[in-house]
Amino acid sequence: MAGKGTPATALLTRLGVRHSVHPYDVPADTPGYGAAVAQALGVPAARVFKSLVTEVDGALTVAVVPVDGELDLKALAGAAGGKRAALADRALAERATGYVRGGISPLGQRKRLPTVLDASALDFPTIYVSAGRRGLQVQLAPADLVALTAATAAPIAAR
Repeated sequence: MAGKGTPATALLTRLGVRHSVHPYDVPADTPGYGAAVAQALGVPAARVFKSLVTEVDGALTVAVVPVDGELDLKALAGAAGGKRAALADRALAERATGYVRGGISPLGQRKRLPTVLDASALDFPTIYVSAGRRGLQVQLAPADLVALTAATAAPIAAR
């Protein structure tokens, strides 16, 4: 894995964005996967974010929420300017992003999708998101994530 970048890490490096890459070893079928990843990284689960590809009024949208919370679909729809939101079909999400489920990063996607970041991310100096491969997270400032993805920050997680 060392030396092998992903589209997400390549983007960060190319643009000179300060970040660090953190490998972890948690089996994909682990119950409470997100919390287990946070534990493996040695950080609070509130700082580790999952990227969920959704459909808001039929348009693919990425929701980035803490692993210790659930996505509030109604709040996401409102934040994205829509009426209805649902999780996107796995194959459609993988095709649009170029990543596989469990390794979808909000960065370096094949097709840049509208992104909504849970506002709690702004409470931390840095957060962790998928680096674009299972077993690999990238740590960066939430402001950099917002800038790179043109994300809207809104309260979209339910705890």
